[in-house]
Amino acid sequence: MEHIDAKANGGPNRVSNLTLACEPCNKKKCARRPRISQERPGAPGEDPRAAKAPLRNAAAVNATGWALFQAFKNADLPVEVGTGGRTKWNRSRQGISKAHVLDAACVGIVGDVRGARTPTLRVKCTGRGSRCKTRLNKYGFPRAYLTRKKTAFGFRTGDMVVADVPSGKNKGIHQGRVAIRMTGIFNIQTGIADAQTVQGISQKDCRII
Repeated sequence: MEHIDAKANGGPNRVSNLTLACEPCNKKKCARRPRISQERPGAPGEDPRAAKAPLRNAAAVNATGWALFQAFKNADLPVEVGTGGRTKWNRSRQGISKAHVLDAACVGIVGDVRGARTPTLRVKCTGRGSRCKTRLNKYGFPRAYLTRKKTAFGFRTGDMVVADVPSGKNKGIHQGRVAIRMTGIFNIQTGIADAQTVQGISQKDCRII
C-alpha cells in the first residue's frame, strides 16, 4: 500500500488516502495520479476527490452494526455475522446473479440456495386519495377545494387501467395507474421507474384491468 498524496508532501494519514502499490503497473502508467475514468465516471479509486470524501457515514454504519451485534449477543440471542466477501463467494460458487433479494439469501454461512431464478414480484404501495379536502398555496391559504367523492365513472385514483385512445395527440394504447377527475378527463401514470404521465385521457377510453 502507498499514499495517493505522499505524507512527505503534506498528504493526510487517512485510510481513504491509500492505494494499492504495484511497481510494474505504476511504471506502465508512468506513475500517474488517479484520475476520473472516461469510461466509468466516478469509479472508486479513479477520482482524486474520493480520497477527500468524509468517512463519518461509513463509520456510523459500522458502529451501528457492531452495537446491534453486541446487543443481540448480550440478550443471549442466536446471532451470526458475515462479510461482503463471503456473500460474494456464496453467490459466485452457486452461479447466482447479484440482486438485493439474492444477496440477503447469500449472507453468512450458506449451504444451498434454491429458487434463485424465481421471478421476484415487485409491489408498490400507492395512495388512493387524501383526507385533506383543501389545497393550499405557498402561503398556506386555501386555493382549491377537493370533492368528497373518491369515485368517478366507476374509477378510483390508483386503479390500474388500460386506455385505447382512437385519435388525437394521445392516440394509442396506454396502461398504468389512473388519477381520476370528476370531469371525466383522467391522467395515466405509466411504468414504475422513471414513470411518465399521459394527460387528457377520456374515461370512455379506459377500462380497469
